[in-house]
Amino acid sequence: MVAPVLAAEIGPTQLEICVGDITALDVDAIVNAANTTLLGGGGVDGAIHRAAGPELLAECKTLGGCATGSAKITRGYQLKAKHVIHAVGPVWHGGAHDEDNLLASCYSTALRLAADHHLTSIAFPAISTGIYHFPPDRAARIAVGTIASEVAGAPGTLEQVVFCCFSPESARHHEAAFGDLGLV
Repeated sequence: MVAPVLAAEIGPTQLEICVGDITALDVDAIVNAANTTLLGGGGVDGAIHRAAGPELLAECKTLGGCATGSAKITRGYQLKAKHVIHAVGPVWHGGAHDEDNLLASCYSTALRLAADHHLTSIAFPAISTGIYHFPPDRAARIAVGTIASEVAGAPGTLEQVVFCCFSPESARHHEAAFGDLGLV
């Protein structure tokens, strides 16, 4: 596991921020920043599909896609993670097209799937902040706020939630969100 750059606790759940390769994390599930087809793409989506192997694509073809703001779960195949939760984030169109709520829904839906499957650890990328151009500081506040609220409101089996950032800059946005929420 990559060493966290910052950690906080909400009840029995440890929230961590790290900079690293989400495909290498040894957690119960990693979240994929997927597109609506679930058939792979660029960025973290492509990296997860490549690392998981062709079986992931084969399973995704059976799912019938996924709506923006929602998520679906598959096996992890060749990943260390046992599962992949494919969350479809919104494309940024200036903020007037329900983007904030759709992004928050990605995180809450992924957490519900984790609870439904009795998972104890999950790692999230910075959903929608790559080619979907969601402002990264805003996305980090939504991600951290949604997860903190969900974990505090319905403590379940989750022991560890990792915000796996692709760059130190992304990690700084998540650190600021921890600070804004009084987690550190």
